[in-house]
Amino acid sequence: MRNSIFSYAWLGLAILFEVTGSTFLQKSNQFTRVIPTLACIVLYGISFFFLTKALKGLPLGVAYAIWSGLGIVLTAAISVVIFGQKLDTAAIAGIMLIVSGVVVMQLFSQTGAH
Repeated sequence: MRNSIFSYAWLGLAILFEVTGSTFLQKSNQFTRVIPTLACIVLYGISFFFLTKALKGLPLGVAYAIWSGLGIVLTAAISVVIFGQKLDTAAIAGIMLIVSGVVVMQLFSQTGAH
């Protein structure tokens, strides 16, 4: 159980750094601004480092589903709050389906480390 808690903690850090890296990706202006571009690269690297730590106790499919699913949700929220972008009904429905899939996998799948 202890290993699983640490794996989810590492995964949480991976998600945090990936979402922050994605925020700088937007600010990099297609890699034309040096500081946001470097921040993006470094943050993605840190994210992958923490993701590899999480994989010590979580199956790849489970970890990646959570990493990408929560990353999508948080990145979409940041795009609305920070960048003033709009999400239409289809985008919100799609995000809800992604979250539902991750929840179903966590609750009912036997492949995850619970």
